[in-house]
This record gives sequence, C-alpha cells and structure tokens, in this order.
Amino acid sequence: MINLSRKTEALAFRLAAAQRLSVEAVIQRALENQARAAGVEPEPAPRRRMNVEEMLAVGAEIASMPVLDPRSPAEIMDDLNAL
Repeated sequence: MINLSRKTEALAFRLAAAQRLSVEAVIQRALENQARAAGVEPEPAPRRRMNVEEMLAVGAEIASMPVLDPRSPAEIMDDLNAL
C-alpha cells in the first residue's frame, strides 16, 4: 500500500472525475506515461491463449493459401540437406 499526501490524493480524485475514470486508472496512466518518458517499458499485458474456434480459423486460413512449391516435404528436405 502506498500512502499519498492529501494534496496528491485530492488531485487524483479531481483528475479521475474530470476524465470519468477510476482513481487507479488515472494513477496507472500517469505512471505509464512517466515510465515511457524515462525509457522504462511498462510490464506487457499477459498473453491470452487461443480458443478452439480461433485455432480452427487460423488452420482454415493457412489451408486456403496457395501452394507455392509443389514438391513433397521429403524432396524439399533433400534439397536443403544437399546445400
């Protein structure tokens, strides 16, 4: 827990009311802006796992792509190993 002065807390509440945001959101935005200005990158958002429908959509998109090399995978590997 961080203890803020009354002046700082009042300013945070006034800014939050003016922007129609929560006090936490206002403080977080301000800290992120200051961190970027100082060259400190904020912590990246956690990655979300794809669900089954999204995976199937990616597979369908890949399957619809044209085949650019008609050789079999074994032929391609043979050519790569010959290099």
